[in-house]
Amino acid sequence: MKQYVLKRFFLLLPTFLGITGLTFFMLQLAPGDPAALKAQSFTELLADPQQTEAVVTETQKLYGLEKPLSLQYLLWLKRIVLFDFGESYRDHRPVMAKIAEALPITLLLNALTLLVIFVIAFPLGAYNALKPNSFHDRVSALFLFLLYSLPSFWFALLLIVLFAGGDYLNLFPLIGIFSDGAERLPWYGRIGNLLWHLILPVIVLSVANIAFLSRFVRASLVEVMKKEYIRTAYAKGLSPFQVMVKHAFKNALLPLVTLFGSLLPALLSGSVIVEQIFSIPGMGRLSFESVLARDYPVIMGITVMTATLMLISYFVTDIVYGFLDPRLRLHERRGL
Repeated sequence: MKQYVLKRFFLLLPTFLGITGLTFFMLQLAPGDPAALKAQSFTELLADPQQTEAVVTETQKLYGLEKPLSLQYLLWLKRIVLFDFGESYRDHRPVMAKIAEALPITLLLNALTLLVIFVIAFPLGAYNALKPNSFHDRVSALFLFLLYSLPSFWFALLLIVLFAGGDYLNLFPLIGIFSDGAERLPWYGRIGNLLWHLILPVIVLSVANIAFLSRFVRASLVEVMKKEYIRTAYAKGLSPFQVMVKHAFKNALLPLVTLFGSLLPALLSGSVIVEQIFSIPGMGRLSFESVLARDYPVIMGITVMTATLMLISYFVTDIVYGFLDPRLRLHERRGL
């Protein structure tokens, strides 16, 4: 097991370098120069094209943009090792300060979404697996496929129109994570106000994943329930619930563990649209605004944080997978 864990751990570094290197060079290939964009704010004052060109040149020297791309990337890696993410091109604030403000909000939003997904998807999938191909299973499958096919931006706008002061009900706030004057509320009131603002975003992020995960749980359990040892358990007089909990879930868990590892990265990427629509000041909205402004230090800082979370998620998944399936440890020991 130790060899298996170490092998998975040392694979993290080349993966991290691949993600950050690819992002870095793709940013440089994208149209638009951050120095030229920054100089555009002075064009009304600097009518002389030569002075504008001088501003662009000075800005490129200030941020090191005139150096070769490979050298820029190596210098960036050197700063990352020292936990120096640089300053934003837009407002000159430290990148770490901007990420520190946005990251907790995104993590809270995704943690609540994962909780909702697990609480609903597991029981729903297990219930459908008890009676496969029944009327309830078919109706449930149709409804879940319908939810899965909904585009998240369209579903978010639909909820806003229906429940956030659009043409119908006004039950939930439209934007932000706190109401005006929320700072005067007691701590439990602030928590309640925060959760009230996150209800619609969590629903938007959860719906498609609930549909997908519940069908995956159902398929895994249906396959396991056909095994001989499940029939033996029924022959012992156990109820369907006892058979499901004591015998089926453990063996159906293995393919689900792999799926859980990809849920967090999927939620992080999906929160970009949701945070922008609901004006939530999280990592998704920060990355969207940074891309529009060609704010390279912030984009790379977000890439580092996102890649780190993804790699930790996959690493934990590999470890859990190794514990659940002893065949992997045996293959590693034999060098297969």
